[in-house]
Formats: sequence, C-alpha cells, structure tokens
Amino acid sequence: MTPGRLRRIMTAPVPGRPPTVYLDHAATSPLRPEVAEAMAPFGAERFGNSSGAHHVARDARRALEEARDLVAECLGASPGEVVFTSGGTEAANLAILGTLAARQEAGLAAGAIVCSAVEHAAVLESCRAATRATARIAGVAPVELRVAPVDGQGILDLEALEDLLRDDVGLVSVMLANNEVGTVQLIGEVVGAVARAAPGAAVHTDAVQAASYLNVAELARGADLLSVSGHKLGGPKGVGALVVRERVRVDPIVHGGGQERDRRSGTHDVAGAVGLAAALRAVAASRREESARVGALRDRLAAALVAGLPGTVRSVDSARSLPGHCHLRFDGVEQEELLVLLDERGVCASAGSACASGALERSHVLAAMGVPAGQARGAVRFTLGHSTGPPDIERAVSAVTDAVALLRG
Repeated sequence: MTPGRLRRIMTAPVPGRPPTVYLDHAATSPLRPEVAEAMAPFGAERFGNSSGAHHVARDARRALEEARDLVAECLGASPGEVVFTSGGTEAANLAILGTLAARQEAGLAAGAIVCSAVEHAAVLESCRAATRATARIAGVAPVELRVAPVDGQGILDLEALEDLLRDDVGLVSVMLANNEVGTVQLIGEVVGAVARAAPGAAVHTDAVQAASYLNVAELARGADLLSVSGHKLGGPKGVGALVVRERVRVDPIVHGGGQERDRRSGTHDVAGAVGLAAALRAVAASRREESARVGALRDRLAAALVAGLPGTVRSVDSARSLPGHCHLRFDGVEQEELLVLLDERGVCASAGSACASGALERSHVLAAMGVPAGQARGAVRFTLGHSTGPPDIERAVSAVTDAVALLRG
C-alpha cells in the first residue's frame, strides 16, 4: 500500500467514532474484575519477597504456594510440577531449550526437534535457536529441526508427523490451539504417535490460547510439558506457567538464586501468580457456558459477514476452532487498509499474531495451510472473549461491511 493511499484512508471522514468494539482477545484480554480484586492486596499491603524468612516474606510465600496449588489443579498437575514464568514465551523457551540442555547434561544427544508448521513464534524461534546453538559447538552433533505439515484448515498431518518421528527425536512441540486461526489439535493423538515412534522424546504443547476455552488438563493429558499465559485468560500480563511433569527434567535458562526448584531463578511476582491462578479459576468455573455463549456470537459474526460480503471466506470451520476465533479472508481487500478503517470505526482486530511489534508480515500459518498469497493479504483475525456481547457483534458487522465496501469501491 502506498503512503498516499494509506493517508487518504486514514483521513476519510467517519461520522463520529462509536464505542470501542474490542475483538482482539487472542492478543490480550481485559483484566477480569475478580482477578484485579485477588491481586489488589499484593501491591502495598502484602508486598513481601517470597524468598525471605520473616513473617512478611512468609505471608507472600503462602500466597504464592496457594496460587501454585490452584494453577496445578486447573492444569491437571501436581504443585511441584508448576513453574511460574514471565509469560508464555518464556515458558516455551524453557520447555524447549531447557529440555534439550538437560538431555545434553545427562549425556544424551540433544537429538532432533519436531514441531508443527503453525507453531507460535515463541516455539519456532526457540527451536531455531537450539539448532544454531548446537551448530556452533565443536564435537556436538547439531540439533535438526523437522517441521510437520498441516492441511487447509491448519490441522496437523498425523501420518506426516509419524514419518518424522525416529529414535533420534528428543522433543516434539505441537500447540493445542493456534493463536492465529484458532485450529484445535488432537494432542492425545500426538502423544500416542510419539509413544509409538519416538518413546524417548518429550512432548510439549503450547496451551496459551486453548486455556481460555478448553479443558487443557483433559485434552493435553500425557504431554510432558504444557505452557500457559495469564493475559490471554483475563489475567495479568508478565506472568505464565510451565507444567513440567516429574518424569521430565529441564535445565534453567534464567540463572540466579535457584527459585522454582532450581528451574527458574528470580524474585517471584506474587501478585502475578495470584492473578494467574484467579484467572484460571474463573475460566474453569464458567468454561461450558462461556464457550457456548462466545461461540454463538462468533458464528453470528462470521455468518453475517460471509453472507453480506461476497468473496469472504472463513479460514477454519467452527467445529475445529476455538469458540472465540473468527478468521476471515476478504477478497480484493488489503488487510492493512481494512484494519486502519476498522480502527477509525472503533473496531479492534488484527492481522494475526501480536508478537511482531505491530508489523504486518505474511503469515507463516496461512502459508502452511496453503492459502495463496493474494488471499492471505486480505486476512483478518477477529477474536472474542469474556467482555464481548451482542452489541459488539452488531457494531462490528456494520463497521466491517462499511469498510470493505469502501475499499472495494
């Protein structure tokens, strides 16, 4: 898009900006009131460092361990298997780099890594970092990265995955649900395939997006490592967790005072841990009803836009996607221009992952799904969440219809 065209679009008259319609929950979700209430005392009243010995520190420690117990319960783990991190990205890095480092320290070859073609950048870049790091070490066999393909809906090709699984595989990472298009993977089948073809490999699943709507404790049962993030759930930013099963060892990638059973050093963010636990508890309490409610709103949004705007296609069917994800491709429209017009009309949406510093880059997810480049340029992700209501859908349909018509006209 030329600067002149973008300038004309941004200065096009809009008859009074309407109330904000926030449809970017996959990027971050508003803090839930119950989470804010749970965290409030840990700003000034209960401020202790949980690693200390006096009564103020012990109070913080109790709160931290109560939060750990609740996170473990929600994720189907034991408290000792929960490692608090700074978010989903650090959790993924620890899962991948920490597992491979532990294998090397135990005298095992780091081996190959297998992941799906649609993983989040936190996983893909961690895998690539492992290959680069081992390639620079003399006398150490470099880690090989093998990427399993997906079909046109983003569903993992399990037969192709099995073809990549051999005795030399040390780690397999497949996300439970995709952050961009919302596709839900069958992690139980992945675990089964690994057990058959590469029994020495650990399985990691990125459950950052899935935890808002799915019972990850059930769906990811059998996985060795599982990562989540607070702010995708209506919890605070800057906190996440990695479940590390007792049968698996990870070496730290953050070194210092030996917190988290020597798996992740640093002063604990007690307020963040409490907030993550409160968010997971809130999600678990309303999961069935909220999934149905949000899914119905999502389907209403998609149906109205597909019917009202010829040349509009849903990227993933409802049956295989998260309830809050509505990923659409608008023929004859550039996503950058459309997002600018929607923002002017109060609608917050995105082109895909929010982890590229706001940059609009070609989606590796859509490329892996076989979406032609021309169609991918018109792709927009609308993601609903706990704060979304029927009026938001009505306003979004009106705004999108108006913006697409303007761009096509």
